[in-house]
Amino acid sequence: MATILVTGTAGFIGMHLAHRLLAGGHRVVGIDNFNDYYSVKLKRDRHATLSGHPSYTGIEGDLCDMPTLRGVFEKYHPDRVCNLAAQAGVRYSLEHPEAYQKANLEGFLNILECCRHHKTERLVYASSSSVYGGNTKLPFSESDPVDSPVSLYAATKKANELMAHCYSHLYGIQT
Repeated sequence: MATILVTGTAGFIGMHLAHRLLAGGHRVVGIDNFNDYYSVKLKRDRHATLSGHPSYTGIEGDLCDMPTLRGVFEKYHPDRVCNLAAQAGVRYSLEHPEAYQKANLEGFLNILECCRHHKTERLVYASSSSVYGGNTKLPFSESDPVDSPVSLYAATKKANELMAHCYSHLYGIQT
C-alpha cells in the first residue's frame, strides 16, 4: 500500500482523486489551504467526506509554508505526490498577480524540493489548458506550441511544466 500525498484535496478533482486512491487501498495524506477563491464551506464539506476514512489524513496547510510542508514529508514519507493545488482563475490573475506567483510558483517549487530531498518515487501535477494560449486549433494536442501564454495564470502553469521537467532531468524525479 503506497502513501500518496494529494495537494488540493478540498478541490473538486483533489477530493475525487483522494476517494479513488482510498478505494484502491492506498494511504492518502491530503493538504489544502482552504483559500476563499471558491466557497470555503464547500471545500470543508468535501474535506469532511474524506476525513472519516481510516486511511486518510487531512492537513490544513499552505504549500508556501516550507516548514509545514517539510514536516508533512518527514512524518508521512509519501511514495508519490499528486499536486493539484494551485491558485485558479484566469481573470483573477489580472488583478492579483502576487497570489499566482506565491501559490503556483513558490508552492510548486517547495513541492519539487521536498520530492527531491525525500526521494519521492513520482510526482504527478495538474497543468491547465490555459497553457495553449491563443491557439485556435481544436482539439488541443500535447505537441501544439505553448510558448505564448495570454494570462499570468497560464504562464505560471507553463512554468510549472518547465520546473518539473528540470527537476526530472537533474534529480531523477519521475513526472
